[in-house]
Amino acid sequence: MKLTIQGEPVAKARPRVCKWGTYTPEKTVNYETLVKEMFMISKQTLIDGQLKFTVNAYFSIPKSTSQKKRALMIGGKIRPVKRPDWDNVGKIISDALNKMAYNDDSSIVSAHIEKWYAEIPKVEIEITEV
Repeated sequence: MKLTIQGEPVAKARPRVCKWGTYTPEKTVNYETLVKEMFMISKQTLIDGQLKFTVNAYFSIPKSTSQKKRALMIGGKIRPVKRPDWDNVGKIISDALNKMAYNDDSSIVSAHIEKWYAEIPKVEIEITEV
């Protein structure tokens, strides 16, 4: 199964606690909803068994970047060492696809998450049976 989510990658934010209870931040809820909708639009089916989970997160290049540095970023020589953390990017995707692409995210036995720079930000997801 392959899926591409257009737009800047978003990290899973921790639940917030206030005097009225606990809630998930709006940005997290919105991104998880986007991932679910893109999965439904792709008309892919549930995968069963032991799964390998691969995520490539492509972040936009800052506008103030020089042409030389931009070329290095596009070529993969300079990679994003900024927030969000790689594990939170993977977590938001795996949680969003839970019960849709697979029965439970506990069936993921291998995960590979990478951060890159690109002209057009996006997240590419690939889930395969091991």
